[in-house]
Amino acid sequence: MQVVSVHRGDGPIVLGQPHGGTYVPAEIAARLNSNGRGLADTDWHINRLYEGIIGDFTAVQSHVHRYVVDANRDPDGASLYPGQNTTTLVPLTDFDGQSIWIDGQAPSEGEVEERRRKYHDPYHAALLEELYRVRERHGVAILFDCHSIRSQIPFLFEGELPVFNTGTNDGSTCDTAIEQAVHDVATRAEGFTSVLNGRFRGGWTTRHYGRPANGIHAIQMEIAQRAYMDETPPWAWNEDRAARLRPHLATMLTRLNDLALSGELTKQGAQK
Repeated sequence: MQVVSVHRGDGPIVLGQPHGGTYVPAEIAARLNSNGRGLADTDWHINRLYEGIIGDFTAVQSHVHRYVVDANRDPDGASLYPGQNTTTLVPLTDFDGQSIWIDGQAPSEGEVEERRRKYHDPYHAALLEELYRVRERHGVAILFDCHSIRSQIPFLFEGELPVFNTGTNDGSTCDTAIEQAVHDVATRAEGFTSVLNGRFRGGWTTRHYGRPANGIHAIQMEIAQRAYMDETPPWAWNEDRAARLRPHLATMLTRLNDLALSGELTKQGAQK
């Protein structure tokens, strides 16, 4: 099974898609309980949502499900949100706080390390290679990290999540112009709600790669799934909703593309 795939473009934008995959090796799937086998925490249809949305972008996609290993978690196991409920590098529970493993079948520390090496590392090696390639070509690279999540998950956050959740770790992971461009589109999108650096301020990927002084800018977009799909099994794509959402994503990415090509962004200042 291919762990990661890359769609290579010549433009300055790299789409990161760590959670769209549903592949679970058979020996691991056999240890998931009925709840875990439902794979409810998938970023369902995320690759389709962004497919062909603008020309000449690069996309790096993990095909491995986050229950095998979460490609958007710190490989050392540090929490993204200390003091708040979240899931780990290899989750023990789903987003509702319910166990996903058969009793006694949760992975050991050694297994976690093996999965990191087999599935986490290749995704990030591919992502880093594309960011460096794009930066070499343009002097700057923009990582747009693509995520989606159910609108209501009391274990993780109160109430209903806005549709557009933009994260830059409080402005540290990208040039201010990038943050402003994306959030401006989100706030002006009629019929859609938005927040900047709310519950989701950018995951490990955004925080790890976002180094504006080095010419690599990163921003996370977490989309509430009600905006383009059904949030209950079988998690069906909704063409009408997606058709209303996709133009706003296209506008965001077009503005970022124009910003990168304008020469106005912070470019490479230090060696990789």
